[in-house]
Amino acid sequence: MDMHTVVVGTSGTTAQDVIAVARGNARVELSAAAVDALAAAREIVDALAAKPEPVYGVSTGFGALASRHISQDLRAQLQRNIVRSHAAGMGPRVEREVVRALMFLRLKTVASGHTGVRPEVAQTMADVLNAGITPVVHEYGSLGCSGDLAPLSHCALTLMGEGDAEGPDGTVRPAGELLAAHGITPVELREKEGLALLNGTDGMLGMLVMALADLKSLYTSADITAALSLEALLGTDKVLAPELHAIRPHPGQGVSADNMLRVLAGSGLTGRHAEITGDAPRVQDAYSVRCAPQVNGAGRDTLDYAAVVAARELASAVDNPVVLPDGRVESNGNFHGAPVAYVLDFLAIVAADLGSITERRTDRLLDKNRSHGLPPFLADDAGVDSGLMIAQYTQAALVSEMKRLAVPASADSIPSSAMQEDHVSMGWSAARKLRTAVDNLARIVAVELYAATRAIELRAAGGLTPAPASRAAIEALRAAGVQGPGPDRFLAPDLAAADAFVRAGKLVAAVEPVTGPLA
Repeated sequence: MDMHTVVVGTSGTTAQDVIAVARGNARVELSAAAVDALAAAREIVDALAAKPEPVYGVSTGFGALASRHISQDLRAQLQRNIVRSHAAGMGPRVEREVVRALMFLRLKTVASGHTGVRPEVAQTMADVLNAGITPVVHEYGSLGCSGDLAPLSHCALTLMGEGDAEGPDGTVRPAGELLAAHGITPVELREKEGLALLNGTDGMLGMLVMALADLKSLYTSADITAALSLEALLGTDKVLAPELHAIRPHPGQGVSADNMLRVLAGSGLTGRHAEITGDAPRVQDAYSVRCAPQVNGAGRDTLDYAAVVAARELASAVDNPVVLPDGRVESNGNFHGAPVAYVLDFLAIVAADLGSITERRTDRLLDKNRSHGLPPFLADDAGVDSGLMIAQYTQAALVSEMKRLAVPASADSIPSSAMQEDHVSMGWSAARKLRTAVDNLARIVAVELYAATRAIELRAAGGLTPAPASRAAIEALRAAGVQGPGPDRFLAPDLAAADAFVRAGKLVAAVEPVTGPLA
Protein backbone atom coordinates (compact mmCIF):
# COMPACT_ATOMS: atom_id res chain seq x y z
CA MET A 1 0.00 0.00 0.00
CA ASP A 2 1.01 3.58 -0.63
CA MET A 3 2.30 5.01 2.65
CA HIS A 4 0.92 8.48 1.86
CA THR A 5 -1.52 9.52 4.59
CA VAL A 6 -4.64 11.67 4.17
CA VAL A 7 -5.82 13.42 7.33
CA VAL A 8 -9.58 13.92 7.57
CA GLY A 9 -10.53 17.10 9.37
CA THR A 10 -13.69 19.11 9.94
CA SER A 11 -13.56 21.38 6.88
CA GLY A 12 -13.94 19.08 3.91
CA THR A 13 -11.29 17.58 1.69
CA THR A 14 -9.61 18.02 -1.69
CA ALA A 15 -9.91 16.28 -5.02
CA GLN A 16 -6.29 15.19 -4.69
CA ASP A 17 -7.07 13.48 -1.39
CA VAL A 18 -10.04 11.65 -2.91
CA ILE A 19 -7.89 10.32 -5.74
CA ALA A 20 -5.08 9.40 -3.36
CA VAL A 21 -7.44 7.25 -1.30
CA ALA A 22 -9.54 5.87 -4.16
CA ARG A 23 -6.74 5.07 -6.61
CA GLY A 24 -3.54 5.30 -4.59
CA ASN A 25 -4.60 3.35 -1.47
CA ALA A 26 -3.49 6.23 0.76
CA ARG A 27 -3.99 5.70 4.48
CA VAL A 28 -6.67 7.70 6.25
CA GLU A 29 -6.39 9.30 9.69
CA LEU A 30 -8.85 11.37 11.69
CA SER A 31 -7.53 14.70 12.95
CA ALA A 32 -7.82 15.57 16.63
CA ALA A 33 -10.23 18.36 15.67
CA ALA A 34 -12.45 15.87 13.85
CA VAL A 35 -12.56 13.55 16.88
CA ASP A 36 -13.51 16.49 19.12
CA ALA A 37 -16.22 17.62 16.68
CA LEU A 38 -17.61 14.10 16.48
CA ALA A 39 -17.80 13.84 20.25
CA ALA A 40 -19.44 17.25 20.63
CA ALA A 41 -22.10 16.50 18.05
CA ARG A 42 -22.77 13.12 19.61
CA GLU A 43 -23.49 14.75 22.95
CA ILE A 44 -26.21 16.80 21.26
CA VAL A 45 -27.77 13.70 19.67
CA ASP A 46 -27.65 11.75 22.94
CA ALA A 47 -29.38 14.61 24.74
CA LEU A 48 -32.15 14.75 22.14
CA ALA A 49 -32.52 10.98 22.19
CA ALA A 50 -33.27 11.13 25.89
CA LYS A 51 -36.15 13.57 25.42
CA PRO A 52 -39.74 12.46 24.78
CA GLU A 53 -40.20 14.73 21.75
CA PRO A 54 -39.66 12.96 18.40
CA VAL A 55 -36.63 14.05 16.33
CA TYR A 56 -36.31 12.87 12.73
CA GLY A 57 -33.57 10.30 12.30
CA VAL A 58 -33.02 10.06 16.05
CA SER A 59 -36.31 8.78 17.40
CA THR A 60 -38.53 8.41 14.32
CA GLY A 61 -38.86 6.21 11.28
CA PHE A 62 -37.48 7.32 7.94
CA GLY A 63 -38.81 8.82 4.73
CA ALA A 64 -42.53 8.26 4.38
CA LEU A 65 -42.44 6.44 7.75
CA ALA A 66 -41.12 9.46 9.64
CA SER A 67 -44.40 9.97 11.48
CA ARG A 68 -43.80 7.00 13.78
CA HIS A 69 -42.11 7.72 17.10
CA ILE A 70 -39.69 4.90 17.98
CA SER A 71 -39.25 3.89 21.61
CA GLN A 72 -35.74 3.68 23.06
CA ASP A 73 -35.74 -0.11 23.23
CA LEU A 74 -36.22 -0.32 19.44
CA ARG A 75 -33.79 2.36 18.29
CA ALA A 76 -30.72 0.15 17.86
CA GLN A 77 -32.85 -2.21 15.81
CA LEU A 78 -34.14 0.76 13.82
CA GLN A 79 -30.60 1.77 12.83
CA ARG A 80 -29.63 -1.80 11.91
CA ASN A 81 -32.82 -2.20 9.92
CA ILE A 82 -32.36 0.93 7.85
CA VAL A 83 -28.94 -0.31 6.74
CA ARG A 84 -30.14 -3.84 5.99
CA SER A 85 -33.28 -2.78 4.13
CA HIS A 86 -31.56 -0.03 2.16
CA ALA A 87 -28.75 -2.36 1.06
CA ALA A 88 -30.94 -3.32 -1.86
CA GLY A 89 -28.61 -2.77 -4.82
CA MET A 90 -28.72 -4.96 -7.91
CA GLY A 91 -26.64 -5.52 -11.00
CA PRO A 92 -22.89 -5.67 -11.63
CA ARG A 93 -20.38 -4.70 -8.97
CA VAL A 94 -19.17 -1.13 -8.93
CA GLU A 95 -15.46 -0.56 -9.42
CA ARG A 96 -13.18 -0.67 -6.37
CA GLU A 97 -11.99 2.92 -6.83
CA VAL A 98 -15.56 4.21 -6.84
CA VAL A 99 -16.41 2.36 -3.63
CA ARG A 100 -13.27 3.63 -1.91
CA ALA A 101 -14.09 7.18 -3.00
CA LEU A 102 -17.63 7.04 -1.67
CA MET A 103 -16.49 5.48 1.62
CA PHE A 104 -13.84 8.16 2.08
CA LEU A 105 -16.24 10.98 1.21
CA ARG A 106 -18.83 9.67 3.64
CA LEU A 107 -16.14 9.63 6.30
CA LYS A 108 -15.32 13.22 5.36
CA THR A 109 -18.89 14.31 6.10
CA VAL A 110 -19.11 12.22 9.26
CA ALA A 111 -15.90 13.86 10.50
CA SER A 112 -17.35 17.33 10.00
CA GLY A 113 -19.24 17.04 13.29
CA HIS A 114 -22.59 17.72 11.67
CA THR A 115 -23.91 14.14 11.62
CA GLY A 116 -23.92 13.06 15.26
CA VAL A 117 -21.98 9.85 14.61
CA ARG A 118 -19.74 8.64 17.45
CA PRO A 119 -15.94 8.90 17.02
CA GLU A 120 -15.56 5.11 17.21
CA VAL A 121 -17.82 4.63 14.19
CA ALA A 122 -15.75 7.12 12.18
CA GLN A 123 -12.57 5.34 13.25
CA THR A 124 -13.98 2.02 12.08
CA MET A 125 -14.69 3.59 8.68
CA ALA A 126 -11.05 4.67 8.48
CA ASP A 127 -9.88 1.22 9.64
CA VAL A 128 -11.87 -0.52 6.89
CA LEU A 129 -10.35 1.76 4.24
CA ASN A 130 -6.85 1.26 5.61
CA ALA A 131 -7.29 -2.51 5.65
CA GLY A 132 -8.10 -2.46 1.94
CA ILE A 133 -11.55 -3.94 2.54
CA THR A 134 -14.00 -2.89 -0.18
CA PRO A 135 -17.73 -3.50 0.28
CA VAL A 136 -19.57 -5.09 -2.62
CA VAL A 137 -21.68 -2.28 -4.10
CA HIS A 138 -24.01 -2.79 -7.05
CA GLU A 139 -24.70 -0.67 -10.13
CA TYR A 140 -28.37 0.07 -9.42
CA GLY A 141 -29.99 1.43 -6.28
CA SER A 142 -29.39 5.18 -6.16
CA LEU A 143 -31.76 7.89 -7.41
CA GLY A 144 -29.30 10.59 -6.40
CA CYS A 145 -31.55 12.02 -3.73
CA SER A 146 -31.65 11.31 -0.01
CA GLY A 147 -28.12 10.44 -0.91
CA ASP A 148 -26.68 7.50 -2.81
CA LEU A 149 -28.73 5.32 -0.51
CA ALA A 150 -28.22 1.76 -1.68
CA PRO A 151 -24.49 2.13 -2.46
CA LEU A 152 -23.80 3.72 0.91
CA SER A 153 -25.97 1.14 2.66
CA HIS A 154 -23.83 -1.69 1.31
CA CYS A 155 -20.80 0.12 2.77
CA ALA A 156 -22.51 0.59 6.14
CA LEU A 157 -23.45 -3.09 6.11
CA THR A 158 -19.77 -3.96 5.96
CA LEU A 159 -19.13 -1.78 9.03
CA MET A 160 -21.72 -3.90 10.84
CA GLY A 161 -19.89 -7.07 9.78
CA GLU A 162 -22.67 -8.13 7.42
CA GLY A 163 -22.94 -8.66 3.67
CA ASP A 164 -20.02 -9.27 1.33
CA ALA A 165 -16.81 -7.38 0.76
CA GLU A 166 -13.62 -7.73 -1.23
CA GLY A 167 -10.40 -8.22 0.68
CA PRO A 168 -7.07 -6.62 -0.25
CA ASP A 169 -6.23 -9.79 -2.18
CA GLY A 170 -9.27 -9.27 -4.44
CA THR A 171 -11.26 -12.19 -3.01
CA VAL A 172 -14.89 -11.59 -2.07
CA ARG A 173 -15.74 -12.98 1.37
CA PRO A 174 -18.33 -12.37 4.09
CA ALA A 175 -17.61 -8.95 5.57
CA GLY A 176 -17.55 -10.31 9.13
CA GLU A 177 -14.70 -12.66 8.26
CA LEU A 178 -12.68 -9.86 6.67
CA LEU A 179 -13.16 -7.54 9.63
CA ALA A 180 -12.11 -10.30 12.03
CA ALA A 181 -9.04 -11.10 9.93
CA HIS A 182 -7.91 -7.48 10.26
CA GLY A 183 -8.78 -7.08 13.94
CA ILE A 184 -11.69 -4.72 13.30
CA THR A 185 -14.70 -4.91 15.61
CA PRO A 186 -18.07 -4.47 13.84
CA VAL A 187 -19.99 -1.38 14.91
CA GLU A 188 -23.21 -1.45 16.91
CA LEU A 189 -25.17 1.47 15.51
CA ARG A 190 -26.99 3.85 17.84
CA GLU A 191 -29.49 6.67 17.31
CA LYS A 192 -29.12 8.47 13.99
CA GLU A 193 -25.95 6.62 12.98
CA GLY A 194 -27.50 4.29 10.43
CA LEU A 195 -29.18 7.19 8.67
CA ALA A 196 -26.04 9.35 8.84
CA LEU A 197 -24.01 6.68 7.04
CA LEU A 198 -26.41 6.58 4.08
CA ASN A 199 -27.52 10.11 3.36
CA GLY A 200 -24.97 11.74 1.04
CA THR A 201 -23.94 12.50 -2.53
CA ASP A 202 -20.66 10.68 -2.00
CA GLY A 203 -20.83 8.18 -4.85
CA MET A 204 -21.68 10.69 -7.56
CA LEU A 205 -19.14 13.16 -6.13
CA GLY A 206 -16.36 10.61 -6.07
CA MET A 207 -17.05 9.70 -9.69
CA LEU A 208 -17.10 13.40 -10.63
CA VAL A 209 -13.71 14.00 -9.03
CA MET A 210 -12.13 11.05 -10.84
CA ALA A 211 -13.77 11.95 -14.17
CA LEU A 212 -12.39 15.48 -13.92
CA ALA A 213 -8.86 14.13 -13.41
CA ASP A 214 -9.20 11.77 -16.36
CA LEU A 215 -10.76 14.38 -18.65
CA LYS A 216 -8.10 16.98 -17.88
CA SER A 217 -5.46 14.57 -19.14
CA LEU A 218 -7.56 13.56 -22.15
CA TYR A 219 -8.16 17.16 -23.20
CA THR A 220 -4.42 17.81 -23.31
CA SER A 221 -3.95 14.61 -25.32
CA ALA A 222 -6.76 15.69 -27.66
CA ASP A 223 -5.04 19.03 -28.28
CA ILE A 224 -1.94 17.10 -29.29
CA THR A 225 -3.76 14.70 -31.63
CA ALA A 226 -5.67 17.60 -33.20
CA ALA A 227 -2.32 19.26 -33.92
CA LEU A 228 -0.93 16.04 -35.39
CA SER A 229 -3.95 15.72 -37.68
CA LEU A 230 -3.64 19.36 -38.77
CA GLU A 231 -0.02 18.70 -39.64
CA ALA A 232 -0.76 15.47 -41.48
CA LEU A 233 -3.45 17.25 -43.52
CA LEU A 234 -1.04 20.07 -44.45
CA GLY A 235 -3.25 22.53 -42.65
CA THR A 236 -2.28 26.01 -41.57
CA ASP A 237 -1.25 26.87 -38.04
CA LYS A 238 -2.00 30.55 -38.63
CA VAL A 239 -5.47 30.02 -37.11
CA LEU A 240 -3.76 29.24 -33.81
CA ALA A 241 -2.17 32.68 -33.48
CA PRO A 242 -2.76 34.09 -29.99
CA GLU A 243 -4.07 37.42 -31.28
CA LEU A 244 -6.98 35.60 -32.96
CA HIS A 245 -7.98 33.92 -29.73
CA ALA A 246 -7.47 37.06 -27.64
CA ILE A 247 -10.41 38.72 -29.40
CA ARG A 248 -12.70 35.90 -28.25
CA PRO A 249 -11.36 35.51 -24.74
CA HIS A 250 -12.74 32.18 -23.61
CA PRO A 251 -9.88 30.90 -21.43
CA GLY A 252 -9.95 27.28 -22.56
CA GLN A 253 -9.87 28.24 -26.23
CA GLY A 254 -6.66 30.17 -25.76
CA VAL A 255 -5.10 27.29 -23.84
CA SER A 256 -5.95 24.73 -26.51
CA ALA A 257 -4.70 26.96 -29.31
CA ASP A 258 -1.43 27.53 -27.46
CA ASN A 259 -0.99 23.80 -26.87
CA MET A 260 -1.52 23.05 -30.55
CA LEU A 261 0.77 25.86 -31.68
CA ARG A 262 3.59 24.59 -29.49
CA VAL A 263 3.18 21.03 -30.79
CA LEU A 264 3.41 22.31 -34.37
CA ALA A 265 6.43 24.57 -33.86
CA GLY A 266 9.11 23.86 -36.46
CA SER A 267 6.89 21.77 -38.74
CA GLY A 268 7.86 21.47 -42.38
CA LEU A 269 4.31 20.41 -43.32
CA THR A 270 1.96 23.10 -42.04
CA GLY A 271 0.94 25.82 -44.45
CA ARG A 272 2.62 24.14 -47.44
CA HIS A 273 -0.43 22.55 -49.06
CA ALA A 274 -0.08 24.19 -52.50
CA GLU A 275 3.68 23.71 -52.61
CA ILE A 276 3.55 20.03 -51.63
CA THR A 277 0.47 18.92 -53.57
CA GLY A 278 0.58 21.26 -56.57
CA ASP A 279 -3.09 22.09 -55.95
CA ALA A 280 -4.58 25.55 -55.79
CA PRO A 281 -3.90 27.31 -52.48
CA ARG A 282 -6.25 26.19 -49.70
CA VAL A 283 -7.69 29.31 -48.12
CA GLN A 284 -9.28 27.63 -45.09
CA ASP A 285 -9.15 24.24 -43.45
CA ALA A 286 -12.28 22.27 -42.61
CA TYR A 287 -14.06 23.06 -39.36
CA SER A 288 -12.87 19.89 -37.63
CA VAL A 289 -9.30 21.14 -38.11
CA ARG A 290 -9.72 24.90 -37.92
CA CYS A 291 -12.15 24.97 -34.99
CA ALA A 292 -10.36 22.45 -32.78
CA PRO A 293 -9.33 25.11 -30.22
CA GLN A 294 -12.88 26.41 -29.99
CA VAL A 295 -14.38 22.98 -29.34
CA ASN A 296 -11.58 21.67 -27.14
CA GLY A 297 -11.46 24.98 -25.31
CA ALA A 298 -15.18 25.08 -24.58
CA GLY A 299 -14.81 21.65 -23.06
CA ARG A 300 -11.92 22.86 -20.94
CA ASP A 301 -14.05 25.73 -19.62
CA THR A 302 -16.77 23.23 -18.75
CA LEU A 303 -14.24 21.18 -16.80
CA ASP A 304 -13.28 24.29 -14.87
CA TYR A 305 -16.90 24.98 -13.93
CA ALA A 306 -17.45 21.35 -12.91
CA ALA A 307 -14.32 21.55 -10.75
CA VAL A 308 -15.81 24.54 -8.93
CA VAL A 309 -18.97 22.54 -8.19
CA ALA A 310 -16.89 19.58 -7.04
CA ALA A 311 -14.83 21.81 -4.72
CA ARG A 312 -18.00 23.21 -3.15
CA GLU A 313 -19.38 19.74 -2.59
CA LEU A 314 -16.07 18.55 -1.15
CA ALA A 315 -16.36 21.35 1.40
CA SER A 316 -19.94 20.37 2.28
CA ALA A 317 -21.44 18.28 5.05
CA VAL A 318 -24.33 16.47 3.39
CA ASP A 319 -26.74 14.74 5.76
CA ASN A 320 -30.34 14.93 6.95
CA PRO A 321 -30.94 15.91 9.64
CA VAL A 322 -27.78 17.86 10.47
CA VAL A 323 -26.38 18.78 13.85
CA LEU A 324 -25.74 22.54 14.13
CA PRO A 325 -23.21 24.12 16.51
CA ASP A 326 -25.99 25.78 18.54
CA GLY A 327 -27.40 22.36 19.43
CA ARG A 328 -30.24 22.20 16.96
CA VAL A 329 -30.81 19.09 14.83
CA GLU A 330 -32.57 20.28 11.69
CA SER A 331 -34.04 18.61 8.64
CA ASN A 332 -32.89 19.96 5.28
CA GLY A 333 -32.62 19.07 1.59
CA ASN A 334 -28.86 19.27 1.11
CA PHE A 335 -28.74 15.60 0.10
CA HIS A 336 -30.36 16.46 -3.24
CA GLY A 337 -27.80 15.71 -5.92
CA ALA A 338 -28.87 18.34 -8.48
CA PRO A 339 -25.68 20.47 -8.40
CA VAL A 340 -23.48 17.43 -8.97
CA ALA A 341 -25.86 15.73 -11.40
CA TYR A 342 -26.01 18.75 -13.70
CA VAL A 343 -22.25 19.00 -14.17
CA LEU A 344 -21.92 15.24 -14.61
CA ASP A 345 -24.35 15.50 -17.50
CA PHE A 346 -22.61 18.61 -18.83
CA LEU A 347 -19.30 16.74 -18.91
CA ALA A 348 -20.89 13.87 -20.84
CA ILE A 349 -22.07 16.40 -23.43
CA VAL A 350 -18.68 18.03 -23.97
CA ALA A 351 -16.93 14.65 -23.99
CA ALA A 352 -19.30 13.49 -26.73
CA ASP A 353 -18.60 16.59 -28.79
CA LEU A 354 -14.86 16.20 -28.37
CA GLY A 355 -15.20 12.60 -29.53
CA SER A 356 -17.27 13.75 -32.50
CA ILE A 357 -14.80 16.34 -33.80
CA THR A 358 -11.92 13.93 -33.21
CA GLU A 359 -13.57 11.24 -35.34
CA ARG A 360 -14.20 13.75 -38.14
CA ARG A 361 -10.47 14.47 -38.43
CA THR A 362 -9.68 10.76 -38.48
CA ASP A 363 -12.17 10.21 -41.29
CA ARG A 364 -10.59 13.07 -43.23
CA LEU A 365 -7.15 11.50 -42.88
CA LEU A 366 -8.46 8.25 -44.41
CA ASP A 367 -10.41 9.73 -47.34
CA LYS A 368 -8.18 10.19 -50.40
CA ASN A 369 -10.52 12.89 -51.70
CA ARG A 370 -9.94 15.05 -48.62
CA SER A 371 -6.54 14.01 -47.29
CA HIS A 372 -4.45 15.99 -49.81
CA GLY A 373 -2.26 13.27 -51.21
CA LEU A 374 -2.34 10.56 -48.57
CA PRO A 375 -3.14 7.00 -49.73
CA PRO A 376 -6.71 5.71 -49.30
CA PHE A 377 -7.25 4.64 -45.67
CA LEU A 378 -3.50 5.14 -45.16
CA ALA A 379 -3.11 1.66 -46.65
CA ASP A 380 0.20 0.23 -47.86
CA ASP A 381 -1.26 -1.17 -51.12
CA ALA A 382 -4.83 0.10 -51.25
CA GLY A 383 -7.19 -2.58 -52.51
CA VAL A 384 -4.96 -5.38 -51.36
CA ASP A 385 -4.71 -3.63 -48.01
CA SER A 386 -7.62 -1.98 -46.21
CA GLY A 387 -5.41 0.09 -43.93
CA LEU A 388 -7.29 1.84 -41.15
CA MET A 389 -10.75 1.59 -42.71
CA ILE A 390 -12.28 -0.40 -39.89
CA ALA A 391 -10.38 1.45 -37.16
CA GLN A 392 -12.56 4.40 -38.16
CA TYR A 393 -15.65 2.17 -37.94
CA THR A 394 -14.70 1.33 -34.37
CA GLN A 395 -14.12 4.99 -33.61
CA ALA A 396 -17.47 5.92 -35.17
CA ALA A 397 -19.27 3.28 -33.09
CA LEU A 398 -17.70 4.76 -29.96
CA VAL A 399 -18.77 8.27 -30.98
CA SER A 400 -22.30 7.09 -31.60
CA GLU A 401 -22.45 5.61 -28.10
CA MET A 402 -21.01 8.83 -26.70
CA LYS A 403 -23.95 10.72 -28.19
CA ARG A 404 -26.41 8.37 -26.50
CA LEU A 405 -24.54 8.79 -23.21
CA ALA A 406 -24.83 12.58 -23.58
CA VAL A 407 -28.60 12.41 -23.03
CA PRO A 408 -28.99 14.01 -19.59
CA ALA A 409 -29.92 11.77 -16.68
CA SER A 410 -30.69 14.80 -14.52
CA ALA A 411 -33.56 15.84 -16.78
CA ASP A 412 -35.39 12.76 -15.51
CA SER A 413 -37.01 12.21 -12.14
CA ILE A 414 -39.05 9.36 -10.76
CA PRO A 415 -41.01 9.59 -7.48
CA SER A 416 -40.19 7.23 -4.62
CA SER A 417 -40.96 6.51 -0.95
CA ALA A 418 -44.72 6.81 -1.29
CA MET A 419 -44.35 10.26 -2.91
CA GLN A 420 -42.38 11.68 0.04
CA GLU A 421 -39.31 11.76 -2.18
CA ASP A 422 -41.15 13.00 -5.25
CA HIS A 423 -38.28 14.69 -7.10
CA VAL A 424 -34.84 13.12 -7.44
CA SER A 425 -31.62 14.07 -9.22
CA MET A 426 -30.52 10.81 -10.88
CA GLY A 427 -26.97 11.99 -10.19
CA TRP A 428 -25.64 8.46 -9.64
CA SER A 429 -26.91 7.49 -13.08
CA ALA A 430 -25.30 10.60 -14.58
CA ALA A 431 -22.01 9.61 -12.97
CA ARG A 432 -22.18 6.01 -14.13
CA LYS A 433 -22.74 6.96 -17.76
CA LEU A 434 -20.01 9.61 -17.59
CA ARG A 435 -17.52 6.94 -16.56
CA THR A 436 -18.40 5.01 -19.71
CA ALA A 437 -18.13 8.18 -21.78
CA VAL A 438 -14.66 8.97 -20.42
CA ASP A 439 -13.58 5.41 -21.13
CA ASN A 440 -14.82 5.71 -24.72
CA LEU A 441 -13.22 9.11 -25.23
CA ALA A 442 -9.78 7.71 -24.46
CA ARG A 443 -10.27 5.11 -27.20
CA ILE A 444 -11.46 7.73 -29.68
CA VAL A 445 -8.42 9.93 -29.05
CA ALA A 446 -6.19 6.86 -29.37
CA VAL A 447 -7.56 6.08 -32.85
CA GLU A 448 -6.86 9.64 -34.02
CA LEU A 449 -3.35 9.36 -32.61
CA TYR A 450 -2.85 6.08 -34.44
CA ALA A 451 -4.07 7.51 -37.75
CA ALA A 452 -2.34 10.89 -37.50
CA THR A 453 1.06 9.44 -36.62
CA ARG A 454 0.84 6.98 -39.51
CA ALA A 455 -0.11 9.82 -41.86
CA ILE A 456 2.79 11.99 -40.69
CA GLU A 457 5.21 9.09 -41.19
CA LEU A 458 3.92 8.65 -44.73
CA ARG A 459 4.54 12.36 -45.36
CA ALA A 460 8.02 12.05 -43.86
CA ALA A 461 8.76 9.11 -46.15
CA GLY A 462 8.26 11.55 -49.03
CA GLY A 463 10.99 13.81 -47.72
CA LEU A 464 8.98 16.20 -45.56
CA THR A 465 10.03 17.17 -42.04
CA PRO A 466 7.46 16.92 -39.23
CA ALA A 467 7.58 19.12 -36.16
CA PRO A 468 10.05 18.03 -33.46
CA ALA A 469 7.15 17.42 -31.05
CA SER A 470 5.43 15.23 -33.63
CA ARG A 471 8.59 13.18 -34.08
CA ALA A 472 8.86 12.77 -30.30
CA ALA A 473 5.27 11.54 -30.12
CA ILE A 474 5.83 9.05 -32.93
CA GLU A 475 9.04 7.72 -31.42
CA ALA A 476 7.40 7.20 -28.02
CA LEU A 477 4.36 5.52 -29.57
CA ARG A 478 6.53 3.13 -31.57
CA ALA A 479 8.64 2.39 -28.48
CA ALA A 480 5.38 1.47 -26.72
CA GLY A 481 4.82 -1.28 -29.30
CA VAL A 482 2.43 0.49 -31.65
CA GLN A 483 3.58 -0.25 -35.18
CA GLY A 484 3.85 2.27 -38.01
CA PRO A 485 2.87 2.12 -41.71
CA GLY A 486 3.02 -1.17 -43.55
CA PRO A 487 0.91 -4.01 -44.92
CA ASP A 488 -2.29 -5.00 -43.12
CA ARG A 489 -1.88 -6.82 -39.81
CA PHE A 490 -4.00 -7.78 -36.84
CA LEU A 491 -5.04 -4.25 -35.85
CA ALA A 492 -6.70 -4.70 -32.47
CA PRO A 493 -3.43 -5.08 -30.49
CA ASP A 494 -2.06 -1.86 -31.99
CA LEU A 495 -5.24 0.05 -31.11
CA ALA A 496 -5.23 -1.37 -27.58
CA ALA A 497 -1.61 -0.32 -27.12
CA ALA A 498 -2.39 3.18 -28.42
CA ASP A 499 -5.31 3.36 -25.99
CA ALA A 500 -3.09 2.37 -23.06
CA PHE A 501 -0.51 4.93 -24.21
CA VAL A 502 -3.07 7.75 -24.11
CA ARG A 503 -4.67 6.68 -20.80
CA ALA A 504 -1.32 6.55 -19.06
CA GLY A 505 -0.54 10.14 -20.09
CA LYS A 506 2.41 8.99 -22.18
CA LEU A 507 1.48 11.13 -25.19
CA VAL A 508 1.67 14.28 -23.11
CA ALA A 509 4.86 13.08 -21.46
CA ALA A 510 6.43 12.40 -24.86
CA VAL A 511 5.93 15.88 -26.30
CA GLU A 512 6.46 18.07 -23.23
CA PRO A 513 10.28 17.80 -23.31
CA VAL A 514 9.98 19.54 -26.68
CA THR A 515 7.04 21.87 -26.12
CA GLY A 516 7.45 22.64 -22.45
CA PRO A 517 4.58 21.95 -20.02
CA LEU A 518 1.19 21.83 -21.72
CA ALA A 519 -1.97 22.90 -19.91
